[in-house]
Amino acid sequence: MARRGIVADWSREFDEPIHLPRGRQLVTKDAAEYIQKPPEAEQLLEAWQAAVEALLLVVELNGPTMMARIGLLRALNLNVQREFDTSRKDTHCGRRKLKRDE
Repeated sequence: MARRGIVADWSREFDEPIHLPRGRQLVTKDAAEYIQKPPEAEQLLEAWQAAVEALLLVVELNGPTMMARIGLLRALNLNVQREFDTSRKDTHCGRRKLKRDE
């Protein structure tokens, strides 16, 4: 995957690996292989294209690994619906008293 004299460095790893189901983890080289597995229609989605671009910046231009990790996480969680868990919300026991109100 080298372009015009640029040597690809696949030895760099993410600061924190991306955890997948069944205990698998992605680091830079594994991420490139994983990106190629989804069907072509999914690979053409904007989130996957951004993840590929960010990964190529890391490998070819020594870019920040955190950006590629974030791009991959966004692409992987594209269809995940976030829900607010009200049981985790801390309750407030009253208004805080300010010094001026004393």
